[in-house]
Amino acid sequence: MDASRSEATAVLVEDGLITGVGSVADLRAVKPQAQLDDSFAQHIIYPGFIDPHVHMLLGALIYSRPFTPPWDMQTPQGIVKGLADKSALLARLKELDAQLSNKNTPLITYGYHNLIHGEITRHDLDTVSSQRPILLWHYSAHDFYLNSAALEWAKVDANLSARYVGVELDSNGELTGRLYEDAPKYLFEKLAFQLLTPGNVRRGFNGFERLLADGGVTTVAELGYGLFGRRLEDLYYLLEYTDDDPYRLYLVPEFRAFQQVYGDDTVTAVAALAEEEPDRGKPQVLRQIKFFTDGAFYSQTMRLDPPGYLAANTEHQLGLWVTPEPMLAEEIQPFWDAGFGIRIHSNGDAAQTATLNAMTSVRANNPSVSNRFVIEHAGLVLPTQIERLQTLDGGVSAASHYVYYMGDSYQTALGERTTHITPLASLKRSGIPTTLHSDAPLAPPSPLRAAAVHTTRETRAGHISNASEALTPYAALQAITIDAAWALGKEAEIGSIEIGKRADFTILGEDPLQRNAKEWSEIEVWGVVIDGIKYPRATNLSTE
Repeated sequence: MDASRSEATAVLVEDGLITGVGSVADLRAVKPQAQLDDSFAQHIIYPGFIDPHVHMLLGALIYSRPFTPPWDMQTPQGIVKGLADKSALLARLKELDAQLSNKNTPLITYGYHNLIHGEITRHDLDTVSSQRPILLWHYSAHDFYLNSAALEWAKVDANLSARYVGVELDSNGELTGRLYEDAPKYLFEKLAFQLLTPGNVRRGFNGFERLLADGGVTTVAELGYGLFGRRLEDLYYLLEYTDDDPYRLYLVPEFRAFQQVYGDDTVTAVAALAEEEPDRGKPQVLRQIKFFTDGAFYSQTMRLDPPGYLAANTEHQLGLWVTPEPMLAEEIQPFWDAGFGIRIHSNGDAAQTATLNAMTSVRANNPSVSNRFVIEHAGLVLPTQIERLQTLDGGVSAASHYVYYMGDSYQTALGERTTHITPLASLKRSGIPTTLHSDAPLAPPSPLRAAAVHTTRETRAGHISNASEALTPYAALQAITIDAAWALGKEAEIGSIEIGKRADFTILGEDPLQRNAKEWSEIEVWGVVIDGIKYPRATNLSTE
């Protein structure tokens, strides 16, 4: 991924850094006393794969749950088969209910999706159990669906809708059982005692790390630091993340979570965390901050321009604003002025307009600052919005899985606008730094698989979604290496095999550029190298 050198046959590593790249003979001339390690002579050494947007603690919680997914899902325990419809979902819930002896123990599962499983209300879940609290965690991770016993257990009533956006009521003003967007914050006060136990977190965290190892991931960034409370998260990172773990972990604070704690001192507080000395055994807080413009892609709450959603159950609905447009610029400005990189969750086409308007205003108010900003997920992006993004020198960190999972399913809900889902080739042609992320646990942290999808644009049904937006194989590999490093502001340290950068590599059995992208998932991941230390995937043990 070094533009000046397409490939080499040897790399010189000293004290964890790359100090030479070329042939064995070239490097012998530079460092005759160096020891030759030819253990990868039959492998391909790539720059370490980077997943620039994951959710470690959320993933730990979800990976500790039973799964009820809408499609086959890769988990730490292997592939869990998808449930094709509502009857299959309810049957699976009844099986899980029967496995729990204590009828008062809540059953919390992850993976429900309304476009696949159909609409679910508390009355549907009451047919599984009228006594046990049942909570379905939507695939988007933004929504929960509760039965009557769970609503009572969590002390949710219709009056709560006056305090939180996202307490859904039917036409009679009665609870449907759905809690989304802001309302799950209230729910988590109760769920914390069920989910955030040391045993659950450890089991889920270890599972998450197995998936990172399987994917050859060397670097990840947590894009929701603070959502569960910074002190609690720091404690779990202290317990679960060590200098023996074969990946780098960066943290990006979530604005609302920090604002709630620090108020007017938020900029100062976040800056102080970002200035702490890096430590290999401790997550590093990046000098970046995350904002939200709209809702979630999967749960049909991303904000759309009229006519909005087209499916019968959401017809004419426009989705949700998380941060109204005038407020977005006001919230971003102090961080922009203080030199922070801006990461903005922005999914729908209306959201992109609002995000671009906000960034135009922010830049105009302080044109002397040239921080980078990155649109996160980018569910729908129109050609005119790509032009504006190019003018603003912005970047995109795209959710890797929207095309594959929803390219077919959203035909009814979005119509012809599905052609604007994750338009990576158009972004790349415009010179916009463009990377891919898993948003794990929403998709497995498997960068090579993500790159393959955007080389083929193939959906899970085997169709091709807007072939003109397919990346070249090389551009797809850039999206999981050097462009991903750019999104983190770390392109001077990682992302390519160049002198002066960290010796972080992903070791593959074959070169993806020599295979059809549809076959990339078959390529063996031997393991990774971090700071010049080898971590075989099979044993997950470090060796010099």
